[in-house]
Amino acid sequence: MTEYDYIIIGAGAAGLMMADGMAKDPAFKDKSILLLDKDAKKTNDRTWCFWEQGPGPFDPILYKSWDHIYFAGKEFKNSFSIAPYAYKMVQGIDFYSGYLERIQKYPNVGFVQETVKEITEFPSHIEVIASEHHYKGMQVFDSRFNYEKIQNRSKYPILQQHFIGWFVKTKQPVFNASQATFMDFSIEQKGNTRFMYVLPFSETEALVEYTLFSEKLLPEQEYEMAIEQYMVSHFKCTDFKITDKEKGSIPMTCYEFSQHNTKRIFYIGTAGGWSKPSTGYTFRNTEKKSAELIEFLKTNKPLRKFTRKNRYWYFDLLILNILYRNNELGRSIFEALFKKRSPQLIFKFLDEETTWYEDMWITMAPKPLPFFKSLFRHLFWRITNSKKQW
Repeated sequence: MTEYDYIIIGAGAAGLMMADGMAKDPAFKDKSILLLDKDAKKTNDRTWCFWEQGPGPFDPILYKSWDHIYFAGKEFKNSFSIAPYAYKMVQGIDFYSGYLERIQKYPNVGFVQETVKEITEFPSHIEVIASEHHYKGMQVFDSRFNYEKIQNRSKYPILQQHFIGWFVKTKQPVFNASQATFMDFSIEQKGNTRFMYVLPFSETEALVEYTLFSEKLLPEQEYEMAIEQYMVSHFKCTDFKITDKEKGSIPMTCYEFSQHNTKRIFYIGTAGGWSKPSTGYTFRNTEKKSAELIEFLKTNKPLRKFTRKNRYWYFDLLILNILYRNNELGRSIFEALFKKRSPQLIFKFLDEETTWYEDMWITMAPKPLPFFKSLFRHLFWRITNSKKQW
């Protein structure tokens, strides 16, 4: 049985950021780190997008960035310059290859392609049983996530950000390559929060995605029919080729993922609640959280003290409660935000970097009644200590 100080399960964004961050920190130079994943990470299985001011650590592997975004609602639409921000995109394959290449150069980090079958925690250590080998460690960071673990156990609303996207190539130039469509709510909502999301790579190539914030998934043909209709109605384009597809589902919930942590098992990434509950954005949040966690490890304090709620958790909770009960209100909430507030302030708020004054200014943009109802409902639940779901 091979022994390690730290075992990281999953070589996705969270696992690779943790492994790289620990390995290049002098505080961990004498610590052995094992990274396990069932996949070799040789395929382009996803894209990550995020906004950022100025140059950033992922710029060398960026696939594309945009300095303008487009938003459309029912009655309002506009193109925005987002300077000093840029909206950036990283392809999965570029991220994996770049980080794995770096990790291979660290003498104290190993990457093994194996499926983890079982984790057993003992008072003094952890044993990880994988498909071919057994490993012993002092601490496990686990990034594996599945909905079944939380679906029937949460006292908070659970929605999904689910989507299917087509990578398309057209014969004629139809896309504005300098502008990403952040949210286009002009499509039929059908009682949900539904929008189109477009990332143009050139005038003839783009990722066109049909996205929902809702409780349940749709049949795949419904997403694809919506994309095809949008290509015709919005871009006046019927002659295009689908070069690739992507699909996914991201949890949108204030579920307390930390309750699954133990003394020696700590969940990271989406499994640790690192996806932004109200939007599903995960990549930049994972960058921040992994850096904070690495710094916290150096204090030798119990890991249960790492996770704590801030005021943004409550803002997310109020929005999710509204969308859970009245999913069709999503369009009006986002439309009011982009109509009355700048995208720069919205990005700052979603990055959880605003002042209290800016928080109040943001929350005053949509109609207040749904938020007051959501707040009173939460306060009533707290007072009565109800165990019922919202």
